[in-house]
Amino acid sequence: MKKILIIVQLLISIASFGQGFLHRDGQKIVDGNGKNIILRGLGLGGWMVQEGYMLQTQPFASPQYVIKQKIQDVIGEQGTKEFYAAYKANGITKRDVDSLAKWGFNSIRLPMHYNLYTPPIEQEKNGEITWTEEGFTMTDNLLKWCEANKIYLILDLHAAPGGQGNDVAISDYDTTKPSLWQSEANQKKMIALWKKLASRYRDSQWIGAYDIINEPNWNFTGSNKNGCDENSNGPLRDLMVAVTKAIREVDTNHLIFIEGNCWGNNYNGIFPLWDDNMALSFHKYWSYNTKESIQKMLDYRHQYNVPIWLGESGENSNVWFKDVLTLVESNNIGWAFWPMKKIENIAGVTSVTKIPEYDILLKYWKDGGEKPSADFSKKALMKMADNYKMENVTVKPDVIDAMFRQVQTNDTKAYKKHLIPGKIAATHYDLGTNGYAYSDMDFVNYRSETNKFEDWNKGNTMRNDGVDILPCKDAGSNGYQVSFIDDGEWLQFTAQVKKQGKYNVAIRYSSENLEGKLYLQTADGTKSKTIILPVTGGNEKWKTITLSDVELNAGENKIKAVFEKGGFNLNYLDFSDNKKGNSKK
Repeated sequence: MKKILIIVQLLISIASFGQGFLHRDGQKIVDGNGKNIILRGLGLGGWMVQEGYMLQTQPFASPQYVIKQKIQDVIGEQGTKEFYAAYKANGITKRDVDSLAKWGFNSIRLPMHYNLYTPPIEQEKNGEITWTEEGFTMTDNLLKWCEANKIYLILDLHAAPGGQGNDVAISDYDTTKPSLWQSEANQKKMIALWKKLASRYRDSQWIGAYDIINEPNWNFTGSNKNGCDENSNGPLRDLMVAVTKAIREVDTNHLIFIEGNCWGNNYNGIFPLWDDNMALSFHKYWSYNTKESIQKMLDYRHQYNVPIWLGESGENSNVWFKDVLTLVESNNIGWAFWPMKKIENIAGVTSVTKIPEYDILLKYWKDGGEKPSADFSKKALMKMADNYKMENVTVKPDVIDAMFRQVQTNDTKAYKKHLIPGKIAATHYDLGTNGYAYSDMDFVNYRSETNKFEDWNKGNTMRNDGVDILPCKDAGSNGYQVSFIDDGEWLQFTAQVKKQGKYNVAIRYSSENLEGKLYLQTADGTKSKTIILPVTGGNEKWKTITLSDVELNAGENKIKAVFEKGGFNLNYLDFSDNKKGNSKK
């Protein structure tokens, strides 16, 4: 009888794979037809688990429970419930998932907060485990939208019961209460939650995997509080084994991702693996994008014949994005970037607009002083919640281009359609990477133990390339200007020229105390004369100077604005037909 049950389970499992379940095939992740799958995903950070840096409340309110306290302080308990209902309803909708599919993503990583699915242990009676429907409903809806777009949904327990790390904002860890590692009740709740999720979703082929614990960072025996010097990681392994056992009691279909200590990367003591349908996740931020930077994970893949997955990455420049994705995809490694929505953000695929009233709340929460009225505060917060709707965010085409098209080619592409004669905003230079679409001295942030953080965009505005952009108040601007221009840097613009001939170019610029020099160059090497840009006497004092007789061919032109001498700000280039020059032909 036992043999029959095993054979039946095996046949069910094989049939399930045939329907499209992702699973492990040696060192590869494949679909139900055995096709190798590179997961290209995005993490929905901030939706179920708020982190202070995404809301600009760090460091005075980093974990979610403190953020919630700050909000409740100004709008009360009922107002807080209304805000969070709107925030979650607007944060991710079908339109968001439709957009991700359109941009090229084939998977979504859902960072879950356990308290949307089950209450904290302090609220349970007699050690029982009860359930909250809200999280399951949110997940059901998201899964439905993913199914409609043929996108895999990866469930990620981002905030485990009690909190799984000393980096408190990640898992909403309240240090006044027992952590996951200090409470058997929290661990039992985590195991039960995964069994509940697996039972609910065991038959869904668009659930891509279970990422059973995000970024544990805890010192069990070592001195590093985030577990980076742990050699055994015994409690972490034991818990992941127990969670896997509970999942497999109800679900033999789905792939399981595990993560090491030290934000997912310390696998000491985790091996040998205990399940045949498992993969290793690692996280990578700021480090150099060399093969050496991922060699340890590649070694694990080979040694244990197991797939590896870059479960979280991002928060850098477009150049870094292109390089890291080129690195992992060339090594058959899938990825999930972080995050989708963040306030005033250039490094994500979208940015949430911040209103001035929210700045007033941030200042009060940080510094104290006169308390804003409940009416003012609620209107500000509800407006911010409304700004999270997909139709209200600012989509970042340069980030999306870097993550998908630029991984495949160094070719440049027009940021938007430019016609000559006509005006071209300086910040509308081509989509592409450094050295191809533009040239800037600082274009990426590499950070390790021996180097410090460096800005790749001093303005931190509009675009995520190396080009330094600031807001612009000059008349006729698109709201932005290129600034912090160094000698030898350049921008390229792809434009459609109406007819061959000579053009005058009105250059709108400002400079406080340095004289600039600029010339234009076309793809065939033709250079204009160099024009001197005299000092205007201030960064807000704009002047126009004309560069004449710039020769352009009819059709598509790739035009470089080369800054022979920097030190000025550039608003736009306005091309007009040089009728006098062209009449000689």
